[in-house]
Amino acid sequence: MEPRNATVAVVGAGDFIGAAIARKFAAEGFTVFAGRRNGDKLSPLVTDIEGAGGRIHARALDARNEDDITAFLQEADSEAPLELCVFNIGANVNFPLLETTSRVFRKVWELACYAGFLTGLEAARLMLPRGRGAIFFTGATASMRGGAGYAAFAAAKAGLRAVAQSAARELGPHNIHVAHLVIDAGVDTAWVRNRIREREGEEALRNLPPDRLMRPASVAEAYWQLYRQPRDAWTFELEIRPFAEKW
Repeated sequence: MEPRNATVAVVGAGDFIGAAIARKFAAEGFTVFAGRRNGDKLSPLVTDIEGAGGRIHARALDARNEDDITAFLQEADSEAPLELCVFNIGANVNFPLLETTSRVFRKVWELACYAGFLTGLEAARLMLPRGRGAIFFTGATASMRGGAGYAAFAAAKAGLRAVAQSAARELGPHNIHVAHLVIDAGVDTAWVRNRIREREGEEALRNLPPDRLMRPASVAEAYWQLYRQPRDAWTFELEIRPFAEKW
């Protein structure tokens, strides 16, 4: 790979989508800064990327803490200009309305919306003086519609979409590409597979049709394509789903 003098920051570098994004951009020559709540869990990702010849810095990070976000993104930018910041925190929970406590609602909003605002704010501060960069937000089906049992999650994700939309209109004229990626499907993660096992049984999980679940690497590829878009054809919102997904 040809090293680039640029960094990519992934806020919410979990084991699946976040890790896939980090691997993809590291493979394209960027220095990756990966942050998640439990920094120790980033060790396998560091091993993978460094083993493939890539460059990565792993950090423990509470994205709800403004000082944490500021320090994380400023460190990335001091290593090399921050070219792309990806906010990828999910916080997907399912609670019937009457079981959704104020604490749950507030916590989900802090993780999936407020933390996204903090991330976009600091990324914009670093990118505006240079007049270039990209800020991408990971959304979900709940960004577009609230499903039964998802009042907290839908409120947070819809709020994140609104933050992203406002930021895109404000920052686009300054050559900063802001995009919102709607993942309208189950992603192939351990959590989703456990949900399928609980709802449909072990047999259904063993015989899962190919391409029913979206691969994290496919999400990372979608982000790569967004990043590579020419300035005269920027996408703000991209919806992706497997070919057989009902919508």
